[in-house]
Amino acid sequence: MPTLKDIRVRIKGVTSTQQVTKAMKMVAAAKLRRAQERAIMARPYAAKLSEMLGSLSSKVDTSENPMLSGRSGVRGALVILITSDRGLCGGFNTNIIKVAQKAINEEYGELNAAGKLSMICAGTRGFDFFRKRGYSILKGYPSVFQNLDFSTAQEIAETASSMYLKGEVDRVIVVYNEFKSVLAPVLKAEVLLPISSEGAEGEAGGDYIYEPSPAAIISELVPKHLNTQVWRMMLESNAAEQAARMTAMDSATENAKELLRNLNISYNRARQAAITKELSEIVGGADALQN
Repeated sequence: MPTLKDIRVRIKGVTSTQQVTKAMKMVAAAKLRRAQERAIMARPYAAKLSEMLGSLSSKVDTSENPMLSGRSGVRGALVILITSDRGLCGGFNTNIIKVAQKAINEEYGELNAAGKLSMICAGTRGFDFFRKRGYSILKGYPSVFQNLDFSTAQEIAETASSMYLKGEVDRVIVVYNEFKSVLAPVLKAEVLLPISSEGAEGEAGGDYIYEPSPAAIISELVPKHLNTQVWRMMLESNAAEQAARMTAMDSATENAKELLRNLNISYNRARQAAITKELSEIVGGADALQN
């Protein structure tokens, strides 16, 4: 049975941990507000750009642009994984890594075994996980979320598009957390290349005159679309990470509160037992002196 000193030391340690988790919750909440604003602001532009690209694709021969036409088979694949740089965010990284592993094993298992599957990892956690397991990591961006910048998304998109145009890969997918609410992030594995125009509605009404031409406009829109989509996914993942960390730290704070309650009960019981024992010894000694 632990002594009173042991219980006091543990109470002190749990109290210090509770103060840390409470502070981390407040920091995550502040970061979440900023990250959420950035993610929400990026959505309309990315959606409109995708809509414009889909509308123009219905008016030209997409076979002229390999990024829109697709290919008959998949002889090589690139997986872009977006995780966090730090832990203490619940199952945020574990869940998205499981989604990436499932996609690789079920859809690209043969390519991975043949060494024709490459990965780009944005975030320290995913980079460390797959590097230790011998996956072919083309590029890693550890600590990318310490200073999140559009140039990183642009570099990732340019690398993916270059590999696709050279025929090194026939499919590019992005695995990331999409921010929906504080309690409900959505795990996604989206195909980035080839660009799908399914569900994109063409512009209603008569014909339009394009200057210079729909094909030329598409050639300009495709790189912007890829850069914007990767950037949006990184912003979504950052917001989902902060939400997961805030939730995890809130749960940790509540668990520490419950643990302190139980420790205080144990301390009081141990203290009462010690007092009772001392009183019994005093009474026993007094009886012995009288006899």
